[in-house]
Amino acid sequence: MKKKALILTISGLIFFSGILNAEQRMRMSTTTSTDNSGLLETLIPPFEKMFDIKVDIIAVGTGKALKLGENGDVDIVFVHARGAEDKFVDAGFGVNRRDVMYNDFVIVGPENDPAGIRGLKDAVQALKKIAEAKVSFISRGDDSGTHKKEKKVWKKAGMSAKGQWYQEVGQGMGAVLKIADEKKAYTIADRGTFLAFSEKISLPVLCEGDPVLYNPYGIIAVNPAKHAHVNYVNAMALIGWITSIKGQEIIREFGKEKFNQPLFVPMVIK
Repeated sequence: MKKKALILTISGLIFFSGILNAEQRMRMSTTTSTDNSGLLETLIPPFEKMFDIKVDIIAVGTGKALKLGENGDVDIVFVHARGAEDKFVDAGFGVNRRDVMYNDFVIVGPENDPAGIRGLKDAVQALKKIAEAKVSFISRGDDSGTHKKEKKVWKKAGMSAKGQWYQEVGQGMGAVLKIADEKKAYTIADRGTFLAFSEKISLPVLCEGDPVLYNPYGIIAVNPAKHAHVNYVNAMALIGWITSIKGQEIIREFGKEKFNQPLFVPMVIK
């Protein structure tokens, strides 16, 4: 009996030791722009090393990213659609939202610019000219932050985008840029992903600089009062890292060496 008890005790110690020594994991839903731009490959590993936490990244459109948080399928969301983010928090699904960074959206298209929008700083006017010319336009069509912004600009233009010239593809930003490039079409892209893909496509920026194209990003912990199983402590640690001086410096410097300009601008530090 004593031998059996000793074996059970040792087995129990080995089991609990394995639990204590197991690598911690957490899940973050985010946009395809933070993923496609390559930012997360630089920003997340130092956090993982410092805290010994593996961050499993789910890159989808902002709408889907927030839905994953609403369902408690992730611990944290990192997205770019302030109106949708505020609704997510106001409904009690998220807590402790923090500003992280910003860039802007640009309208890109074929070099020969059949709609004649080159040099415009008015996004509404640019989309009107594209629609009037009925030249090919590729839309994310996926309820992403980019898609939400596109719909906002169409609404300001007082137009409903429809017809054979307008195509919703339900793809991420990188994929949409490639499709638009292949079809010699126009599209709206966040500047970070556009720069990251600029060597792979031939589409130039044709319209930029309109304040309506401002593109801020926020990070939000999923509310443990809604979903008790979420890893709130680790989510707050990640929020703390990304908004820390070191995390913000990584964001500020990302892309400068390769593109001679940052892909994102930090909002916590200057």
